[in-house]
Amino acid sequence: MSLPPVAVGLNAVVVAAGEEAPQVLVVPREGADPSLPFGPFDPARHRTFEIGLREWVSEQAHFQLGYVEQLYTFGDRGREAPLANLPSSDEARIISVGYLALTPEATVLAAGGGEWQSWYRYFPWEDWRRGKPAILADHIEPALRRWIDEAETEGRRDGRRDRARITFGLDGRGWNEERCLDRYELLYSAGLIEEAARDRHGANTSVPVGRPMASDHRRIIATAISRLRGKIKYRPVVFELMPERFTLSALQKTVEGIVGYPLHKQNFRRALERTGFVEGTGKMLAQTGGRPAELFRYRREALREAAATGIATPRLN
Repeated sequence: MSLPPVAVGLNAVVVAAGEEAPQVLVVPREGADPSLPFGPFDPARHRTFEIGLREWVSEQAHFQLGYVEQLYTFGDRGREAPLANLPSSDEARIISVGYLALTPEATVLAAGGGEWQSWYRYFPWEDWRRGKPAILADHIEPALRRWIDEAETEGRRDGRRDRARITFGLDGRGWNEERCLDRYELLYSAGLIEEAARDRHGANTSVPVGRPMASDHRRIIATAISRLRGKIKYRPVVFELMPERFTLSALQKTVEGIVGYPLHKQNFRRALERTGFVEGTGKMLAQTGGRPAELFRYRREALREAAATGIATPRLN
């Protein structure tokens, strides 16, 4: 029995802290939605997936990767809209291996390469730093309730309602920031984002919900957001996004950008002090309109000394 052909694609979600929000590295495509840096794995040229990934990111985005970890393998049929340097789904089944890469600075990129974009441009409903996003009450929640009511049977309605309550916190349920991927998948299932309209040739997208991306690349970013929001609580990966010297306010702002809500300053700093992850350098940073702030550094050796392994993220309220 002959097996159908399979092609392996490599995708990178490259994240930088950014001044106002986490930034992701995207590749503009003339006349089309932007994409992540991506390309096929060539077993004759690439000794490992990661070598191939670094090559494609360098070629397409003009950026050299630092910290990298494998994110997830994506293989759903019908979610891999064809891209220029990958075969179409009619020719082969596309398996995408996604990676998460972290960098401390959204560096200026050479012309013709990638560009940095706030990840909240693609997921505006995820940013609660200034309160509940208006797009939820104005557009997403009413659309989800209509989608629930449109179910053919009571059982389906109950299933849809439970799913919306768990992911979007409907009917007074709490908001879990780590469910970013679940929320994106629900919006896709409900036909409320443009990728669903593209893949199904017609869905309910009368109100655009975030900027679309090529193929299933927005889904891959949602996976990366969920991973990073969870991981900073049990591994000190947030320091991969920080410069060598930083203020505690800058660290808090970076963590808030990742989790998508404001932190309680005093509780955050008390918890941070208990970890032993940071120590003062004795040097001060002059701040416009405020008192100078001490610069700190990350103590990598703290992982060997303390039981705490991540950063606490206490909510402001």
